[in-house]
Amino acid sequence: MATLPSHVARGQAEVFRHLWRQLGPVAAVDRAFPARLEQRLRQDRRFGSRDRRLYRELTYTALRYRSWLPDPGEPLDDTSLAAIVWLAADLPATRPLKQAVTSEWPVSSGSVAERATTLQAKGLARAGRCLLPEWFREECPTAFSSPLYDCLVQRAPLWLRLQTGEPERVATEFHARGWSFTPSLDLPSAWRVESEIDVTQSDAYAEGLIEVQDLGSQWIVEQLPVSPGERWLDVCAGAGGKSLHLACRLGPQSRVFAHDIRPEALVELQLRARRAGLRNIEVTPDPATHPATSFDGVLVDAPCSGTGTWRRSPHLKWSTSPEQIAAYAAQQGALLERYHTRVRPGGLLVYATCSLTRTENEDVIQRFRSLHADFQPLPEPLRALPRALPSAGGHTLLPSLYDTDGFYAAVLRRD
Repeated sequence: MATLPSHVARGQAEVFRHLWRQLGPVAAVDRAFPARLEQRLRQDRRFGSRDRRLYRELTYTALRYRSWLPDPGEPLDDTSLAAIVWLAADLPATRPLKQAVTSEWPVSSGSVAERATTLQAKGLARAGRCLLPEWFREECPTAFSSPLYDCLVQRAPLWLRLQTGEPERVATEFHARGWSFTPSLDLPSAWRVESEIDVTQSDAYAEGLIEVQDLGSQWIVEQLPVSPGERWLDVCAGAGGKSLHLACRLGPQSRVFAHDIRPEALVELQLRARRAGLRNIEVTPDPATHPATSFDGVLVDAPCSGTGTWRRSPHLKWSTSPEQIAAYAAQQGALLERYHTRVRPGGLLVYATCSLTRTENEDVIQRFRSLHADFQPLPEPLRALPRALPSAGGHTLLPSLYDTDGFYAAVLRRD
């Protein structure tokens, strides 16, 4: 059995045991679990920012490896708790507890199978069980073998999108702060942040020179053959990551009309647009009443299950069901039916999800194309991230290809 040698480590262990026993069962049913966790952590005045980072990381690690642990609601024994600490990312917030609990353990690296072997030797009998829900096998069989399987249980990186033609301004500040980053080889305006930082505290963020946006999300917009002065409609804009990116690519003479059914998301979009100095984005409460009858492009970044974001949101592995997948697919098809008529002849219809399920991706596009023969996939290759995989009228970006979230995108041109 693992031991907890210091009173501080024992205290932290007991706090996490209590937290996990409370929240572990909830994660299987609550798709808004991150907000619930954050509220719970901030309610306890004993927790400073480092404490919150520690318990947040332990909780998400436990969710990634939930199949290897006691059933949610059951107490965590010392071996299970030590396994969670060992599997957690090596961060300033987790390092003291790691040193106290697993200092004599080998470095946690390698494949999932290698980690399972180590933990089995430590007495964790459940190590080695599948870390993905079985229903997902039919939707994405690739996910059950390496390298994608190993990738899906890793902690997701932080990607930034440069929103300036002067990257040296951002680099100078980051270097001064001791922040490390690596530009993408395929998309230099995308930077992978190598250290645990809060970019919202930087001058670059305050001045709108950067935005937090996954490389996969950036790929959706970067691949589009757009021209300056075009008019685009983003019908599921959310807080506007892709709207902002599209507005930057199109230039000041263009117009991006952003719509979402959530007013609070559009407020955030407007704040971000002002911070970036973008004046070519217009919030549209109801596209049906917009005076423009057609657009050069319509982006349907559809609500989805989020299976492509399981690294970042591991609770979704356990709170998603096949029934929900089917419901999302029906909603996605309805969105395409509603908005494809707004694409002008020769214009583009872009369908995107952050899902890896066949039902939400290939099946939705195949069904749409069977009803609308005047929409055809683009014959030209994609502009960005060339290792994206062609799949039934679109392309899939697997997290294991570029260390991104998972995405599907289909770009169709109207005859």
